[in-house]
Amino acid sequence: MNTHLPHPSDASRTSGYGREDSSSLMRADLLLPAIGESFRKLDPRIMWRNPVMFVVEVVTILTTVLLVRDLATGAAHPGFAIQINLWLWFTLLFANFAEAVAEGRGKAQADSLRRARTETHGKRLIADDKGRFTHDSLYEPVPAPELEVGDVVLVEVGDFIPSDGEVLEGIASVDESAITGESAPVIRESGGDRSAVTGGTRVLSDWIIVRITAAQGSTFLDRMISLVEGAQRQKTPNEIALTILLAGMTLIFIIAVATIPSFVHYAGGHISVLILVALFVTLIPTTIGALLSAIGIAGMDRLIRFNVLAMSGRAVEAAGDVDTLLLDKTGTITIGDRQASDFMPVPDVTEQELADAAQLASLADETPEGRSIVVLAKERFAIRGREMNALDAHFVPFTAQTRMSGVDIGSRQIRKGAVDSVLASVGDNAPSVRAVRQIADGIARQGGTPLAVVDSGRLLGVVHLKDVVKGGIRERFSELRRMGIRTIMITGDNPLTAAAIAAESGVDDFLAQATPEDKLALIRKEQAAGKLVAMCGDGTNDAPALAQADVGVAMNTGTVAAREAGNMVDLDSDPTKLIEIVGIGKQLLMTRGALTTFSIANDVAKYFAIIPAMFVGFYPQLSTLNIMGLATPESAVLSAVIFNALIIIALIPLALKGVRYRPVGAAALLRRNLLVYGVGGLIVPFIGIKLIDMLVTSIGLV
Repeated sequence: MNTHLPHPSDASRTSGYGREDSSSLMRADLLLPAIGESFRKLDPRIMWRNPVMFVVEVVTILTTVLLVRDLATGAAHPGFAIQINLWLWFTLLFANFAEAVAEGRGKAQADSLRRARTETHGKRLIADDKGRFTHDSLYEPVPAPELEVGDVVLVEVGDFIPSDGEVLEGIASVDESAITGESAPVIRESGGDRSAVTGGTRVLSDWIIVRITAAQGSTFLDRMISLVEGAQRQKTPNEIALTILLAGMTLIFIIAVATIPSFVHYAGGHISVLILVALFVTLIPTTIGALLSAIGIAGMDRLIRFNVLAMSGRAVEAAGDVDTLLLDKTGTITIGDRQASDFMPVPDVTEQELADAAQLASLADETPEGRSIVVLAKERFAIRGREMNALDAHFVPFTAQTRMSGVDIGSRQIRKGAVDSVLASVGDNAPSVRAVRQIADGIARQGGTPLAVVDSGRLLGVVHLKDVVKGGIRERFSELRRMGIRTIMITGDNPLTAAAIAAESGVDDFLAQATPEDKLALIRKEQAAGKLVAMCGDGTNDAPALAQADVGVAMNTGTVAAREAGNMVDLDSDPTKLIEIVGIGKQLLMTRGALTTFSIANDVAKYFAIIPAMFVGFYPQLSTLNIMGLATPESAVLSAVIFNALIIIALIPLALKGVRYRPVGAAALLRRNLLVYGVGGLIVPFIGIKLIDMLVTSIGLV
């Protein structure tokens, strides 16, 4: 049975730096398995990875053992102890649930990809007597995982390509949106650079015969599965540092709580182990300790839902700290499809004469530039394509050595190409050389590309090729500037063209006529100044720079060398997405910082609830600190423990979706976080604990 390959973002499309619909977090297929996983994660061998929650589990086991002892010995009024123990276990389960939901979304995507691989069947062709494979050959249905390298399969309309391969025969329109996210179908045919096909994509028209080229375990789907499952990643440096800080705070509170019995004894009182544990659990930073892992996993997951696969959590985190952003001009800042916009002849040559020669030289040119010249000549002067066979025309293709292309018609030789190459072919003393250079310089200053035209050694003029700057790109660079990120455009154009495009697009700087060595040197220079650098690329020549950059985003349509050098892969092959990647990275750091601020402020508020209740019996003066007016010491302790558990569940959606990021300065972000999550962290516990106290008192739980 054929099945559609789910795209990693099918579950929930995102917008605004990876922010997603909250309904995607409440799906039963994610929540129900997460509940079971929460209990499995109670295994101490798993819990010890989170020092804060591991300590909570240890003390909870201790109070549970004491409760069992009290029940066995017939202790009076065990209800309070039972409730405290239940809510301590709920605290652990809720923390595990947050992590399980975050992991579950990645696992669900990997399972969908795995099902697509195992449920797809291929039509393996059987060679005829002469060893040939044709559309009419017999075939046998074979599960995709059983296909081997060298097998030949037939893929017809509506069929899914069972594995990575190469087209041997036929031509077909293929829907690759499951892999790239690009809705427009692409043409795949034998020969050339359009013969490679990817498993899981679907044929929309016609048919193709494909030879399998990838062994099981090394196909594109296999690599995607391993990357998606990579959400169970190593902790990032910032996460490790925060974990150490939380562990240190927990150790301090262990020492502080351990000294309380001696003070109480000195005052002539007594305090139970259960109350001490309740105090300890509410004082340590359990909120951020419970959510820390989920925040990191969700950060990678947001990138996946944005069609970007991160090789490590470190890359996501580094994206949030990027100082310098390197972007290619063509296809990133500009549309990347240069079009002829004007014919600019030299003196004594008419515009129509230049247009006619340029069109003749472009009739066999299949590039967008060549086709646009033919169209422009037709629109301007009604010059239509001519039957060249009758003229005994011989087309000269473009080469990297000559940097020219054109046509020979009898003794007439027409060429178009780079200005320097054309001028070199006619010599510096040829007429109109100065005029051509002046026209070319003027075009370059406007950000265009000049294309010189020569007819049998006679310079006719220049065709103006214009690459349009993408709409809204200037505003996006202004947004990055507000984020404190410096943008640098990289281009192979000459400095005049580069300067014009840079001024129009609003980048902070540019590197013209860039070579792979130049890119690498620029990145190292920025890093030597203490800056983090991000860049994108798709070619083998980009591989050194991608490997050197702190955040290297390789295009999925790029070379193997580029994909292996980067630490992120963009499935959509959209270089402008680098801007969103930076936003998602900053969102991850903001979410972690905001919830840490809330957690610490939250703990301060809980002190006012539980400390007066614990000590008011032998220090009556502490009753003045009971500013919440909690009913009894028991209700205060129980309410604080319940709130401590419930706030974890309440914050899970925020931890998974992330704090909304706005491109403002660091100082403004700090003020906002302190106001919203700092002050909010102080106020919410006062309201929450008071409401819980009123509830438990009214229904007689204490």
